Amino acid sequence: MDQKQLKQAVDKRRTFAIISHPDAGKTTITEQLLLFGGVVRSAGTVKAKKSGNFAKSDWMEIEKKRGISVTSSVMQFDYDGKRVIILDTPGHEDFSEDTYRTLMAVDSAVMVIDSAKGIEPQTKKLFQICKMRGIPIFTFINKLDRDGREPLDLIAELEEVLGIEGYAMNWPIGMGKGFKGIYDIFNNRIELYRSEAEGESFLELDDNGEIKGDHPLKQESIYQQVLEEIELVKGAGSTFDEAKIAQGKLTPVFFGSALTNFGVKTFLDAYLQFAPKPAAHKTEAGDLVEPDAPEFAGFVFKIQANMNPNHRDRIAFVRICSGEFERGMDVTLERTGKKLRLSNSTQFMADAREIVETAVAGDIIGLYDTGNFQIGDTIYTGKKAVKFEKLPQFTPELFVHVRAKNVMKQKSFHKGIEQLVQEGAVQLYQSYSTGDYILGAVGQLQFEVFQFRMANEYNSEVVMEPMGRKIARWIDPEQLDEKMSSSRNLLVKDRQGNPLFLFENEFSERWFKDKYPDVKLTAKL
Repeated sequence: MDQKQLKQAVDKRRTFAIISHPDAGKTTITEQLLLFGGVVRSAGTVKAKKSGNFAKSDWMEIEKKRGISVTSSVMQFDYDGKRVIILDTPGHEDFSEDTYRTLMAVDSAVMVIDSAKGIEPQTKKLFQICKMRGIPIFTFINKLDRDGREPLDLIAELEEVLGIEGYAMNWPIGMGKGFKGIYDIFNNRIELYRSEAEGESFLELDDNGEIKGDHPLKQESIYQQVLEEIELVKGAGSTFDEAKIAQGKLTPVFFGSALTNFGVKTFLDAYLQFAPKPAAHKTEAGDLVEPDAPEFAGFVFKIQANMNPNHRDRIAFVRICSGEFERGMDVTLERTGKKLRLSNSTQFMADAREIVETAVAGDIIGLYDTGNFQIGDTIYTGKKAVKFEKLPQFTPELFVHVRAKNVMKQKSFHKGIEQLVQEGAVQLYQSYSTGDYILGAVGQLQFEVFQFRMANEYNSEVVMEPMGRKIARWIDPEQLDEKMSSSRNLLVKDRQGNPLFLFENEFSERWFKDKYPDVKLTAKL
């Protein structure tokens, strides 16, 4: 496509991640959005275990069994002239690293908050990452079909705890069993609460914000209370400011119920009106790569094995940052300088996939990978080398010894470890002296998922012996003397062969530093 067509295609993209604390309803709202995009006929909920109607974005077997998301899912659909690309992220803190990397691949974020619980610890952590990157944030306060906290308190908490201004786009009329609907401030109407089967029902408002004509709701005390609250919000609250939204300084706030699919369409329509199109991406050298630049460039932010258990595939997820992707094109892998032909590519429609022939900046594509890619890799066309900023990597805190339960299944054991480690959820180390395998992770759930997937996807049961919490510190190989190792600081090497010590605690690390004052230790490479 020519430059004008490329720009038009890029401008239609809206790429966002959904973030929240576990169980705030993030995966459920994703399902409802897919429903509007015509991708799924009926939305599954995360907890629909008996019916087998599982959430489309939770494709992994362990996610269906436990009712949680432990991996970022990518889904897309066309709606109202836009191409919407959603990345549903794990809410569980043990999988924060996956979420943090995903946030590097989006242009905005949707923050889902439980109306009864307000802002929870994981939401706060993920919000800080968005704030650090200046990502525009849209807030959906969920579960209005249940009793929750006062909406004024929830808006105040946004501003006090997260330090971001909140602008109420709509306002709940009651909640729980007394939930009547939402007063849509932005569209000057009332959306009455109803079952999905009944369809949408709106009441028009006059210039004073009052219901036109006669309606029973006018006589209810809750309606009068809402009018007073809205006056208060309009008078003392933040003013709507598109520039502040774009800078991540103000968040439009929507109330609704994802489970009953109420308020979700109102949210989606407004989101598409104000969400940013693909932005420029910064390189390590500090240059900006514009999305409509003619040369193709993108980066790998995620690798996932066995999304299709029948084919034992491995997919590298690439965020396209500039130019146009064409199937069969040749690119350069920046890390190795090697030329690669991208002939096997896919895009995701919930749990379905289709071969992608072309894609542009803002799109997420999956490349079938035989082991060429690593998380953080840049691929590009053209003579000028491109290397995008480094993706975040966490230093593990929990460690286990791992071995195959059945020594006759070493081949599948090694293959499973190699592929799952490349996904980045767990880190692999080897003892310097014995070569034994050690896994490191941020949280215990990562080990449980690893063990489950080894058994289910690689037919390899593993034995894991906990080593407890350790402090990982890398050491320059030129300063290393293997005699420095002791029972309090185990010497191991990472996947690239770099040496590091696993210290028992801060005391043992201080003892080491006192004994070897000239040795430099680092928390990350």
